[in-house]
Amino acid sequence: MNTLSDQPLITHLFTADPSAHVFNGRLYLYPSHDRETLIPPNENGDQFDMVDYHVFSLDSIGGPVTDHGVALALEDIPWASRQLWAPDAARKGETYYLYFPARDKEGLFRIGVAVSSVPEGPFTPEPEPIAGSYSIDPCCFVDDDGQAYLYFGGIWGGQLQCWTSGHFDPEGQEPSGDVPALMPRVARLGADRKSFAGEIRTLPILDAEGQPLHADDHDRRFFEAAWVHKREGIYYFSYSTGDTHYLVYATADNPLGPFTYRGRILEPVIGWTTHHSIVEFQGKWYLFYHDASLSGGITHLRCVKVREIFYGADGTILPVSIPAD
Repeated sequence: MNTLSDQPLITHLFTADPSAHVFNGRLYLYPSHDRETLIPPNENGDQFDMVDYHVFSLDSIGGPVTDHGVALALEDIPWASRQLWAPDAARKGETYYLYFPARDKEGLFRIGVAVSSVPEGPFTPEPEPIAGSYSIDPCCFVDDDGQAYLYFGGIWGGQLQCWTSGHFDPEGQEPSGDVPALMPRVARLGADRKSFAGEIRTLPILDAEGQPLHADDHDRRFFEAAWVHKREGIYYFSYSTGDTHYLVYATADNPLGPFTYRGRILEPVIGWTTHHSIVEFQGKWYLFYHDASLSGGITHLRCVKVREIFYGADGTILPVSIPAD
């Protein structure tokens, strides 16, 4: 299969939100698993009613993709009630960690963690979510010194707008106008990789003048889909702008920021928005993302794709070119 011809990597299931990692020389994908539902679409994302995760792997880009089956199911998570949204994975020693969001029994999104001795799972969930966690889209970044960070957050259905006071407010709204935008969250992970070591912090995203991006700047403000990677000493924080459908990025000289907005990575694709990861594999850098082309544009039935990406001499990410239909 030629995965660089804009064909889906996986066609027997609907998959989205691909987190890509290289473990033991093999590339593993940790996506969410879309399923057909009769739930009407709404801004809370109730139609994204996923109930399990599959793990996939491949030896080379363009080679066959192995489906390792169900790695974690909703019914096995004691605290969760529904909606297993975008996950991520990490490794420490011989233990693999799967970070995932789900609604708890009260309908609030929390972030859980599950462990396995092999990267493909199955994963055994902790009985409770990470204490103090909230919202969606966890991204675990492990720096060169071994310190792990968890980035997270998503507005609208992801409920980030309900946590501006530090406590859940069901009436919380995304700000608008010439005020600072909502920012993603970050926390150091403890040595056990199952808990926060210290407070949850706001991750600043600034413009070229050093000012926070504005709430009405929907072409650049953070919406969801946090991802962090490091290349040649530069920390890259990439994310989705949500209702304007761009993948964009910002850079910093440390993992806690502040990050400075740098530009777009990917223009709008088929479907409502996209969610991605960026990873180095076999000497090249790749962007994994999703669109809704496999389902003919049904936004909650998506498919994972991959493109090689390139960097400028100054560290900028060159925009990805998607072939025309």
